[in-house]
Amino acid sequence: MANALDHKAIDQLFTQARSHNAWQARTVDEEVLRRLYDLAKMGPTSANGSPARFVFVASLAAKARLKACLAPTNVEKTMAAPVTVIVGYDTEFYEKLPKLFPHADARSWFVGNPELIQSTAFRNSSLQGAYLILAARALGLDCGPMSGFDNEKVDAEFFPDGRVKSNFLVNLGYGDSSTLFPRGPRLAFEEACQIV
Repeated sequence: MANALDHKAIDQLFTQARSHNAWQARTVDEEVLRRLYDLAKMGPTSANGSPARFVFVASLAAKARLKACLAPTNVEKTMAAPVTVIVGYDTEFYEKLPKLFPHADARSWFVGNPELIQSTAFRNSSLQGAYLILAARALGLDCGPMSGFDNEKVDAEFFPDGRVKSNFLVNLGYGDSSTLFPRGPRLAFEEACQIV
């Protein structure tokens, strides 16, 4: 871990990567999705809790179920994407802590504490969704993360037992770069950071 990535890798992950809204007519194989998860799961989470749950919406039937949950501005790009990932979080993630964090009784930190469960699950599933985006870019995929959907409808449709809640969506595939807008500006270090 002592060596920085070369500029090509940094470009692919950050400086040249873009959020895509249009997609090439190329499929994303299940093997790629499995590799994607195997990379994303390695990112750190609180007490290794790993609360994120991912639903890879790829079939036409599943896309039709998702379509009814989307804001109108997100329908076309989501239906065109080869895969849409629902990034959710398990509100009972702590039940897996004896396996994931065996050197302490971490489960007891959460049992009966709904506020801690919610904040931990939401925060860490957001992190895991970001890891998923970086892992996808590392594997040569493009991403289009988004809000703009009805969480309650998505939860009823894809998580009917109520245990998992949706956080955000990520369209995945091979982007059509010809449709990209110019990159938006970012805040300068002095606008966003302090060294204290």
